[in-house]
Amino acid sequence: MRLAATAKRALRADLLRRFAGDETGSYAIVIAVVMPVLVGTAGLGTEVAWWFYKHKNMLSAADSAAVSAATAGTNLTTEANAITTFYGYANGVNNVTVTVNQPPTKGSFTSSSQAVEVIITQPQPRLMSALFGTGTVPVTVRAVALPNMGRGCVLALDPTANPAVTVSGNTQLNLINCNLYDNSTGSSALNVSGGATISANMVGVVGGVSGASSITATNGIRTGIRAIADPYANVTPTMPTWCDYSRKFNVTSSTTLSPGSYCGDISVTGGATLTLNPGIYYFNGANLSVAGNSTITGNGVTLVFTGSGSNWGSANIGSNANVSLTAPTTGPTAGIAIYGDRKMPGGTAFNLTGGGTQNLQGAVYLPKGALSFSGGNGTSATCTQIIADTVAITGSSNVQVNCAAMGGNAIGTLTAQLVE
Repeated sequence: MRLAATAKRALRADLLRRFAGDETGSYAIVIAVVMPVLVGTAGLGTEVAWWFYKHKNMLSAADSAAVSAATAGTNLTTEANAITTFYGYANGVNNVTVTVNQPPTKGSFTSSSQAVEVIITQPQPRLMSALFGTGTVPVTVRAVALPNMGRGCVLALDPTANPAVTVSGNTQLNLINCNLYDNSTGSSALNVSGGATISANMVGVVGGVSGASSITATNGIRTGIRAIADPYANVTPTMPTWCDYSRKFNVTSSTTLSPGSYCGDISVTGGATLTLNPGIYYFNGANLSVAGNSTITGNGVTLVFTGSGSNWGSANIGSNANVSLTAPTTGPTAGIAIYGDRKMPGGTAFNLTGGGTQNLQGAVYLPKGALSFSGGNGTSATCTQIIADTVAITGSSNVQVNCAAMGGNAIGTLTAQLVE
């Protein structure tokens, strides 16, 4: 009996030792213990990834909305909301809040009256993360865009002239709701000196400005801008190799001319009036001169100055001359009142300093010309573009650009760039 009892005790001990050393099924136990942690971690990771996705998507919406609103100029909130709605973030829907501020309420552009700030907020509900916190998770994005103000009315194309735009003496250059652009990289690409002043919507210069204290610009003076594209670079009227009129015209009384190729100079003096019928007038190696209280007028006309070799046409309008020219709205020179052949030598002099009234409805486009310009105090044209290699403003001038009906091209474009 004692032996049997001893054997049973030994068997129990052996079974206990074997049970304690048996690892069969241990993985199942471990997995059962850690599975909730693994599932929770995976779920939380997926949830965080979703928040990042929402943030990225919302940021794209805010970026696009800010740029669009800054470009629109007016109705900023309506424009921004239309863009965010397109992205799926309509203000007031699904707890989305879209806020539009001009100027921004924080950041580096709070003092910029044209900068537009768009803020999008959408709280995200918790799923697995509810194990670690309560309430929704706020996801907020912000974008700020600054418009590159278009609507230019003066553009100097020369990339290196120093200066490329000169405003001097007692000149008062008043650019009404439009901009002055200067493509020169010179340190004094724009030079305002003496008692001269400039009033403009905005002044943009690739290089530097001398005399900035004499400039009043609603939307600021910007240096280091990108060069503005030549708006009429693709306009290439066919230049005549023939002469419709070879003789010179000395206009001393009321005279009317018709379009064609003029190879002899035309001068208007003694208070005479020259009327131009609609069409294109080619000054083929010929010059136009208007002086002595004389008048030149034409509706639907373009004066094209061309030539060859060393013989190129030019214009000299001064001595209290009166000018009233309106560009054609259709055809190869639509929107251009005065056109200079881009093949002429750089720096060819053009003098448009009437001193009386000088109303030019359309563009003065002289890509190789050194232009001296004075609009005169009587200027009332609502669409004037001055584009030349270099520009010197020599008298008080009122210039504005409202050219929607003229058929011309814009100087610069109204775009915007993200700045924050």
